[in-house]
Amino acid sequence: MDSQLIAIVDELESARQRVHALGRLPREAWSFRPEPGAWTAAQCIEHLNLTSEMILPLLAEGLVEARKLPARAPVPYWRDPVGWAIWKMMAPDGGKKIRTVAALEPPAACRFDVAAGRFERLQSTIVELVAAGHGLALDQVRLPSPFDARVRYNLYAIFTLTPRHQHRHLAQAERAVEVFTELGDGASTP
Repeated sequence: MDSQLIAIVDELESARQRVHALGRLPREAWSFRPEPGAWTAAQCIEHLNLTSEMILPLLAEGLVEARKLPARAPVPYWRDPVGWAIWKMMAPDGGKKIRTVAALEPPAACRFDVAAGRFERLQSTIVELVAAGHGLALDQVRLPSPFDARVRYNLYAIFTLTPRHQHRHLAQAERAVEVFTELGDGASTP
């Protein structure tokens, strides 16, 4: 597999390990809301699941289109300008705060164990799709954003945005449980 695709898979696997680490925390930490209106760790994972479910058909469609193109020359993939700009905004260390679309809002009550199990299954599917892109002209297939049909970017950009988005929300989940831990086992949900 191409080194750029291997890097994406590595980032997806790293996200999977972060979810596993959260799963080892006390059950109360998963549903702790660090401040009013903030998501719990379980809600962060459920948001990632909703996002994955929304993009999976798009990734599969993009691969179908990529298979119709001539084989890719052995040159680096590139993100188109729109994909690059979104990738920059999606920085895991905070970046620009972006309000999610209503369809991706997690329900108020989420069970972490259920959300983590779904995450595991969806992540495996995404990894398979990235691997299926080997040798294809992923940067030549432009697709509409699943979040705003007026915005289009290439399939390679979508592949790179997926783990970046995951790591952004996993950092958010980790901050929520960090606040819980700082308050001690007697923390109460605000």
